Amino acid sequence: MGEQFERAGRRGRPSRSELYRRLRVDVADLRGRLGGLPSPVEAAEIWRGIWYEEAHHSTAIEGNTLVLKQVEQLLAEGRAVGNRELREYLEVQGYGTAAEWVYRQAVGADGSGRPDALLTLAEVRRVHHTALAPVWEVAPHPDATGREAPGSFREREIRAFPGGMVPVTWPLVPAEIETWIGRVNLLDPGRPAFPEALAEAHCRFEQIHPFLDGNGRTGRLLLNLILVRLGFPPAIVYKRDRNRYLEALRRADAGEHGPLAELLARAILDNLYRNVIPPVAGPARLVPLAALATADLKAAALRVAAIRGRLAAIRDPDGRWRSSRRWVDEYRKERYRRGPG
Repeated sequence: MGEQFERAGRRGRPSRSELYRRLRVDVADLRGRLGGLPSPVEAAEIWRGIWYEEAHHSTAIEGNTLVLKQVEQLLAEGRAVGNRELREYLEVQGYGTAAEWVYRQAVGADGSGRPDALLTLAEVRRVHHTALAPVWEVAPHPDATGREAPGSFREREIRAFPGGMVPVTWPLVPAEIETWIGRVNLLDPGRPAFPEALAEAHCRFEQIHPFLDGNGRTGRLLLNLILVRLGFPPAIVYKRDRNRYLEALRRADAGEHGPLAELLARAILDNLYRNVIPPVAGPARLVPLAALATADLKAAALRVAAIRGRLAAIRDPDGRWRSSRRWVDEYRKERYRRGPG
């Protein structure tokens, strides 16, 4: 498996270890040079774009059929557009409310705002209740008892997952969740293998499967709560990656956490490059080329232009190129004057 990823790296896709290194370096750069994650209050526009995308894709992974534009209108205006079932609108609305609370927990570059514990049992229950309560009012789980409502643990067994993994037996759920929270609070983002520890934690929550319904959505929300409290951008798992994500979870169930860790690392970096760095950096600061890529100028094209000296850029000691939005705009104007190539 390692050799496969090294070959991928030689074809232009970074190896897994290089991906982990980039995540560590670029998030440290965000904290050190760019002031850390923007405040959800002061930079509402940045977080709003992330909010729409996450609410859309995370619920779509579970089968919700609203398109992104409908999600945006629902969350921004509280207006249901289209002819979907009420349940689908309430799924997105509940998830969006929970995600909005999660984002408000983002900490500054100096760690300001971070609580003593990375995660608590009350917060696990709160996230599930916030995400599930609206839809539960109109479409509760058909087999739920009054003791299994949103925010309360299940009191029944869950059949085996498609890959064969059997969730924790229900009497052990409270103890297993307490143990899981204890391990989450020991996560060290400075470790080179942090993405694998994160993947293991995410997988373990799904194995415990503490609630009767909504464990996938809650698990991704808690994953992002952990990330923003550690100063990382949220991870958005896109609906197009649903099969890869579920397969990575199945492999993690068998003890192979690398594929899930890689998927999560790429999701965090993608969010960092597309939604966080460009508005935070402004036009003049030097940032990785991936954060400057657009639909008409991919990162690979910018790298070729930098190597050829057509794009003003600086090469780091590790071989990565950095440029600025201003320099890329100048290159684009010059490029179109002389024609592509």
